[in-house]
Amino acid sequence: MQADSRYARLEHDRKPIAIQHEGMFVYANPAFLALLGYESFDELEAIPVLDLVVDRHKDRLREHFAVARDVPRSAREYPQVKVTLLKRDGSHLVAILNSCSSQFDGEETIQFSPVTEADVGLKNIFLGLPWKFYFSVLFLFLFTVLPNGLLLNLNINNAPKVYLPEDAPSVVIDGEVRRYFPSDQAVLLLFEGVALYSDGFVTAFNQLASTLAANPLIDDVMNITTQDHIHGTEDGFLVEPLVNVKALEKTRPSARKARVVSDRFAKNTLVAADGSALSMLVIPKPIGSSLERLALEDEILADVKAARLDGYLTGMAGQITTDVAQMRSMLRDNMLFIPATTVIGLFLIWWLFHRWLAVIVAGVVIGVVVSSTVAFYVIFNQPFNLISSIIPPLLSALTVAALVHLFNALHYASKRGLTGPDRVNSALREVRRPAFYTAMTTVAGLSSLGLSPIPPIKVFGLISATGVVLIYFVVIHLVPNIFSRFDYEPWPNRKTGLSGLDKLVSKLFRVGVRYPLYVVGSIGLLFVIFVPQVGNIVVETNLQEFFYPSHPLRKSTQHIEEKLVGTASLDVVFKAAERGGLKKPAILKEMRAFQHWAESLPEVDKSISMADFVEEMHWGFNAENPAFRRIPDNPALISQYLLVYDGDDLFDFVDEEYRITHISLNVNVHGANALSELMGQVRQYLGNRSLDGVEWEIAGFGRLFADQEDLLVEGQVKSLFGALVLIFLLMFIQWRSLGGALLCMIPNLSPILLIFIVMGLFGLWLDMATAMIASVAVGIAVDDTIHVYHGFISRVKQGVSPVVALVKTYRQAGRAVMTTTIILSAQFIVLTFSEFVPTTHFGLLTSIGLIAALLFDLLLLPAILIIIYSRHPAVVKQEPLFTKRSNGGDDGGV
Repeated sequence: MQADSRYARLEHDRKPIAIQHEGMFVYANPAFLALLGYESFDELEAIPVLDLVVDRHKDRLREHFAVARDVPRSAREYPQVKVTLLKRDGSHLVAILNSCSSQFDGEETIQFSPVTEADVGLKNIFLGLPWKFYFSVLFLFLFTVLPNGLLLNLNINNAPKVYLPEDAPSVVIDGEVRRYFPSDQAVLLLFEGVALYSDGFVTAFNQLASTLAANPLIDDVMNITTQDHIHGTEDGFLVEPLVNVKALEKTRPSARKARVVSDRFAKNTLVAADGSALSMLVIPKPIGSSLERLALEDEILADVKAARLDGYLTGMAGQITTDVAQMRSMLRDNMLFIPATTVIGLFLIWWLFHRWLAVIVAGVVIGVVVSSTVAFYVIFNQPFNLISSIIPPLLSALTVAALVHLFNALHYASKRGLTGPDRVNSALREVRRPAFYTAMTTVAGLSSLGLSPIPPIKVFGLISATGVVLIYFVVIHLVPNIFSRFDYEPWPNRKTGLSGLDKLVSKLFRVGVRYPLYVVGSIGLLFVIFVPQVGNIVVETNLQEFFYPSHPLRKSTQHIEEKLVGTASLDVVFKAAERGGLKKPAILKEMRAFQHWAESLPEVDKSISMADFVEEMHWGFNAENPAFRRIPDNPALISQYLLVYDGDDLFDFVDEEYRITHISLNVNVHGANALSELMGQVRQYLGNRSLDGVEWEIAGFGRLFADQEDLLVEGQVKSLFGALVLIFLLMFIQWRSLGGALLCMIPNLSPILLIFIVMGLFGLWLDMATAMIASVAVGIAVDDTIHVYHGFISRVKQGVSPVVALVKTYRQAGRAVMTTTIILSAQFIVLTFSEFVPTTHFGLLTSIGLIAALLFDLLLLPAILIIIYSRHPAVVKQEPLFTKRSNGGDDGGV
């Protein structure tokens, strides 16, 4: 086997090499024959080696061979001799021979290689180098190393605004509001335990707030020691901290508790209604990176521990905490599933082909494709987020699938006795064209996501499509150069691996061919029965539902909302036409009326506005008489109250010119649909009110989140339609046949329809993750159809009968189709072990789509082809290729 391998290597070597045994030629490669002008080895075989040199150099050559006989091939230097060779036409050629001992067909031989004056010329040395191989290795090396440096600057950002266009109305209004008021995306800490109002706890609580406020990433900290409290005095009202840590000796814990619980601003936001829990609201400055949010959360927890209050901390919630939880899940999934999918792919390649060269090359290529594609996020300054995190396992799976088609073709070429470049060229002739179109259809499916108005989905589609182009370039144009250099050993034939898939392919394929009408009819009937389930799909995104009920974030958020108020937020913004316009009693009364109406809704737990402060000041100014806890009718009095107010909290709700204000709503629902319905009610209520000189708008996290849902539906329709149109056009171009393009669409639309049926049947939402599945799946599923149909139609055009063409096609392509589906499904199904629901659903539904596509390619496609290409499908049953052997046994192959 080693001799055969060496012979194959010498056959493709650019150097002229010959082997002699006892003075006669036993081998000469094509380069040697061409050098001396011989057309074949048969012409050289009967000529003694000494007859190829001039007479005066024969003794010199004998002595040289005598020395070379003792020099092994592993020697660093070979003996040399300068001789004049005789070419076939009688002309002379001066050369230097380099010789060593060798083994050929079990015999001790001498291998020698002539080097001419032309060979040592710089130009010929340069042109003679294997540049394609060097370029391939250099490219793979550089694109293994360089992207990793760029990835250090990857901006991981999963903030709500990332999922909306910069010019979206909700983004514009939220940006305007945040110019005046603190962000509504905060961290809420809940503390429970004994002695919450004791001197020691209050002092430590206040010290923690001061420590957190000193953090450069934190804008404000609100708790009972920093919250303003308005109360009446003999000559007016006074604004002071709700719990004054500088005067603890003047109050008792029970009095502090009573005062905190009775405060209208603190109740159910900073303190539980029964006083059993206290909260601290940490409002960060604008942060553009989820990694910075993660670091901030870690710093907050470290400060809590340093203040020795970690034993009291029973929950964390809020938009920042939710974002950090998503990022932790995303990082965990990437750390787990990127190596897992890679290992699974490499293991399956080894199991199928038993070639270490294939495994090593596959590992390098996966690393190049994944790291280089993710690096585009750095190059184009795009945030890496929940959507982007799907790219590594997706491209890893697609890379392995593309390699399997190449390896499968190399395996078949090896079975035909080809080696080295001949083997590679044969494999490329088989896979290059379908590989190009499968790459283009996958690119079409992914790039169609660029039609989505949601930036992360758009960027994901375009960058992942670029990754698929990179896969095609590397697998078809670089990897073959490596195999041309090293792949001379025969690929093993084993009962396990590839050959183990033949029986399953054969059984499925035969059913489709033998009973085409039954297969088409049965599949069509099942779709008719279950298609109505598509109407049950709910378009919904709920960040809490992204986590399983046992997840700490879900449990913590639920506990906090039971103790306090809803952690979701919605802002209703009012803008007056003139300075001081918001001081008008009529406007303030309308705001209070709106608050009373909003708090009557089951979705709203609490609201706060500048009107609350005016009421409190009026109440305090009138000796805390409950009858005066209202908006005064006198505008001058309101102006006076606002003038003498010396606290800070008011200006978290109104600007200093009293032209823009917002009502903050604490909302207890987290789903985009529920938030949209709430906003609809708010718009209807305010639309029926007359606010002279004042405009209103809805802002805040709630609107940002809810508006994504409308864009999601729009993007789903556009991207799926775009994918189908692009794929259809590509197949029409490839087959140059409208019928062929339509035919290939049938087995690829079916898996997408099945995915939607499963979603409707089991109540899986169409959300940020599942919205991409249809376009991704259709782009991947069509690949196998192209490989099968390409093999079939090529053979039919060559005059092969449709039945025989199907047999030969599935004998070769069927195995590869089954193989790639197994690998892809295995790599996607591992995502179902994620603790993050969107990742689980993406992996599950994509696997279902791929497996369905395989079944349709092995059952539905051959059935349709037989119906179309055979006028009498029943005759197929009589074909010897589809009947049992005479002894009753199955033929065991396609």
